[in-house]
Amino acid sequence: MTATFFTLNTMFIINLLGLSLHRTHLISALLCIEGMMLALFTTISLSLNNLNTLTPMILPMILLTLSACEAATGLGLLVATIRTHSNDHLNTMNILKC
Repeated sequence: MTATFFTLNTMFIINLLGLSLHRTHLISALLCIEGMMLALFTTISLSLNNLNTLTPMILPMILLTLSACEAATGLGLLVATIRTHSNDHLNTMNILKC
């Protein structure tokens, strides 16, 4: 395993731990998910770059598109949550409440 892939794997694991351990604010959870997607995108792009073909390069573009859609949805939920609950603390939100 090269140093680049070790760094990207470490980045993914740190973001996963940050998502699972520090869930106080919605914005920190969204940032951890974005960091995980960035590590996945970079890993897939670097590993497919070694194949030297154009056909597998569509997979990183699909992942990047889904990441942008996830970020837009997450920010929309963040704005809606702050408008209704006046903060972004995850422990004050209850799924059963309207």
